[in-house]
Amino acid sequence: MSGNREVITGSDFKRMVAGAYSEFLLEYENINSLKGTGTLPGTHILRTMGAAVMPLADSKDDSIGGLSRRVATAAVFGARGNSGVVLAQMFRGIATGLAGKYDATSSEFGKAFQYGILYSQRVIPEIPEHPFIVVAKAVAKGAYRAVRDEKPISEILEAAINAGKKSMDSYEHNDAGAYIMFCFLNGCLKGLDGNFVSPAVSLSLGLGAGRNMPDPRNDIVRPYCVRLRVKNPVASLDEMKRQMSDLSSFSIVERLSGSIEVHFHTDHVGKAIEQAIGWGPLREVKITNMSESHILPARDAIMPVAALAVAKNNDEAQRLQDAGASILISGSAAESPSIAEIVGAAHSDLASSYVLVASSFDYRLVFKQAKKLLGNRVELVLVNSTEEAIEALKKFSATLSAVENAEIMNKSDE
Repeated sequence: MSGNREVITGSDFKRMVAGAYSEFLLEYENINSLKGTGTLPGTHILRTMGAAVMPLADSKDDSIGGLSRRVATAAVFGARGNSGVVLAQMFRGIATGLAGKYDATSSEFGKAFQYGILYSQRVIPEIPEHPFIVVAKAVAKGAYRAVRDEKPISEILEAAINAGKKSMDSYEHNDAGAYIMFCFLNGCLKGLDGNFVSPAVSLSLGLGAGRNMPDPRNDIVRPYCVRLRVKNPVASLDEMKRQMSDLSSFSIVERLSGSIEVHFHTDHVGKAIEQAIGWGPLREVKITNMSESHILPARDAIMPVAALAVAKNNDEAQRLQDAGASILISGSAAESPSIAEIVGAAHSDLASSYVLVASSFDYRLVFKQAKKLLGNRVELVLVNSTEEAIEALKKFSATLSAVENAEIMNKSDE
């Protein structure tokens, strides 16, 4: 179809994302039963999708580039489990391909999907013949041919799906990672065509959902870190704290000489800044997208270095704390912590640097992505069980740097 002039709008993109969420809502329990990506990959995918779709509910942006970036930011920050990280990178690649566009042609959108597939592949480079990688390459090739032939976006998605199906046949549809890719593309196609049950209706009717179906409202992320000073404030410290609690998941409001320093995390920067204007003249306003790599030095940290670990219950938390952990995040293999929880803990300024101890293979990619976002402020210790995490934490020393601690803690005693 030479000279195809189809245009994909922001509204089209919203429907595609909603379609993908709806597809995972119906399929996540099936995905949980498959092998290849750890414990409960379907639940991790659904919760990551929940974080991704929530910003669309009240977005005032109609541009496809702006909407895709909002979704990618929320997905990357709200990613849970290894499978969730891979999906989030898919959204990040799509947003890269659509950056700065108000609408997109079929060709531009098809290329953006190819970016998404490429970004998701890069997350698991150490296993080149992993089923997901094999299927992703087939999907990318199918999409490329359709884009080259200037097909409509629906035909591009169909070509990608058909190529993926053919590739999946060799895995008998038993690999979770490969099936996730197929569900994502199929959901996007259904969303584009309007042939899907809206997430809100699915939730209300309980379609395809077990009793423990995740509620996406519990996975809202606030990925923007705002720091500012209020000179000669007219509002009280308590009033500022109250107002910030309504707009943020984390906030610190401290009185300094002649001013007040405010540090908070939000998903509505505009609303928060507008609220802050009423407190007095604003100075040194700094906004950081925490879903992207950033350098944010600690201010007045209590200690030079601290260890962070994940605990599934109070007993495990006490054991990890006794072994040397200063910060504990709730989570387990089945309930992976999100990237937002790890990055948020590092932004608390308890310490200047951190050693992050991951005690399960199921969320290693989450910790690795947190490291990419936080850079040299954190170091990783990757072990396979709580017992190994406790042994590693016993080697932690507050007198050593994060780099020195990680080197010692990663060494086996054998």
